[in-house]
Amino acid sequence: MPARLIINADDFGLTRGVNRAIAELHRAGSLTSATLMATGAAFDDAVAVASANPTLGVGCHVILTDGTPVSPPQRISTLLGPDGKTFRPSLVDFVQALLRGKISEAEIEREALAQVEKLRRAGIEITHLDTHKHTHLFPAVTRPILRVAERCSIGAIRNPFEQNWSLALGHGNRLRRLQVNLLGSFKSRFGRQPQIREARVLTTDGTIGISATGHLDSQTLHELLLALPAEGTFELCCHPGYNDGDLDRVTTRLRTHRDVERNALLTELPARSLQPNAPQLINYGDLAV
Repeated sequence: MPARLIINADDFGLTRGVNRAIAELHRAGSLTSATLMATGAAFDDAVAVASANPTLGVGCHVILTDGTPVSPPQRISTLLGPDGKTFRPSLVDFVQALLRGKISEAEIEREALAQVEKLRRAGIEITHLDTHKHTHLFPAVTRPILRVAERCSIGAIRNPFEQNWSLALGHGNRLRRLQVNLLGSFKSRFGRQPQIREARVLTTDGTIGISATGHLDSQTLHELLLALPAEGTFELCCHPGYNDGDLDRVTTRLRTHRDVERNALLTELPARSLQPNAPQLINYGDLAV
């Protein structure tokens, strides 16, 4: 059996241009999955795209930093930034507060559940959960996110840890590779969570492309696909889109590179599918098959 590969676009619902890219890539056979932001500026448009593309797996991209919550502020006060209305704008600030015990796991669970329920009210059948900026690699976020997955009968979650073979390719800048490598120390704790250990919530063998975020061009994607092991199940995490006026109006560090990733996926995935031992492309809803 060949390796299986989920190609997942984060930030579904961020802008109409991101949604358009996701729809185009899926129809071209270059994308199998996307994770939807419950409070994205183009949420309604993303729901329409999902409805028009029923073979696209759609997960919930749980946001706990750099965004707006679904829950009333008074119910998730430990998650909020200085304005008392939005999440902490900086991932560093979020992580520092988390490691100091200033963020309530119960409030993480409450907000994640609220985001999941918003997607469900919109008619989305959720295939899996992941988190904006991979915050669920920290155990204090992993635990409540897994509780939400079980409570809502969501069958899968992203494994937010990059594989050693992928890191060894040296993609991305040196600082990001160092950060990804250091955060890999939480990997064993992720695997020991009872929902993961007992396969009550399924996951992959790992995610590739995390260290290459912001650098996922055609050459990088080509090298990743060629290095993919002959066996196992993996996710390729990507952020395609269109760098347009709508993107100028939202907070994101990925702008011109969304065009680069879109073009790389359109070029490299069809080419790889024609080669021997090409991976089987699936979405998270197929993990149990």
